[in-house]
Amino acid sequence: MPTELRKVITLCGSAKFKEDFIRELKKLTLLGNIVLMPVFDFTNDEIDTSKAKILKDLHFKRIEIADEILVINKNGYTGASTKAEIEYATKLGKKINYIEK
Repeated sequence: MPTELRKVITLCGSAKFKEDFIRELKKLTLLGNIVLMPVFDFTNDEIDTSKAKILKDLHFKRIEIADEILVINKNGYTGASTKAEIEYATKLGKKINYIEK
């Protein structure tokens, strides 16, 4: 077992950028990081209001666990949910990086 500490990075952003999430997950993992991200493969009929709340709470817990977050802000886009995630990470003092400046 390796003893060196790995950086934990949580990916945040819109689900419409799923392919970008996967690309960053692979890239950061191959660099030796532990990468956390939301789960996107649900159909709309599987997610009712209570399940949506559980998924949101789980994602905010991922932010708590992380050393930093990486915002998938393709074409500069950050929606309301992503902005809330950024605000939460800021409140917790997490480092925040973006795929685009």
